[in-house]
Amino acid sequence: MKRFLNLFRNERAKAPVFIVSGLPRSGTSLMMMVLEAAGIPPVTDHERNPDQDNPRGYYEFERVKKLKDGDILWLENAPGKVVKVISALLPYLPADYEYKVFFMRRSLAEILASQRKMLENRGEDPEKVSDAEMAQFFEVHLRQMTDWLAKQENFSTLYVDYNQMLAEPEAQIQRVNTFLGGKMDEVLMLDAIDPGLYRQRAK
Repeated sequence: MKRFLNLFRNERAKAPVFIVSGLPRSGTSLMMMVLEAAGIPPVTDHERNPDQDNPRGYYEFERVKKLKDGDILWLENAPGKVVKVISALLPYLPADYEYKVFFMRRSLAEILASQRKMLENRGEDPEKVSDAEMAQFFEVHLRQMTDWLAKQENFSTLYVDYNQMLAEPEAQIQRVNTFLGGKMDEVLMLDAIDPGLYRQRAK
């Protein structure tokens, strides 16, 4: 029995940790829903409730925010599961795991519009930082993260365009399935995509 348990633990340790990442409001929650539909359990604590900005939930795990502080023990139970990690926190993931990253990309104009609307819904001031300043910051950050990910031997990354996911879902789901090994039910994954949630569209 002990030998069996050790074998089970070893096999589990070999499984990658699936990561959904990207800028805020880039479609990470949608990708979490797609991967959950594919049968990959999400790591989430449900502390952030659904609201008018994300009616089907945020799929967040609060301890991820403490990666910078060295809170990594939760990763012991993460192989074979998917967790949302904002792009700025990716470098704080420990190097002794294998990661398969779904990095979401979206029109910056839509990201900024979505963030502005979310701040307004929360009663916060969306004018603290101009859209031009934020866009410049995001562009630099995305270039830095792309370069960083390309250099990490324990990371493999699939860049997924949110806009294309909604415009051509079949083609994008096929890419996601191929990245996962090609054995997932693409029909179930497609059913997780709700075009009605696509509200901040680029003009």
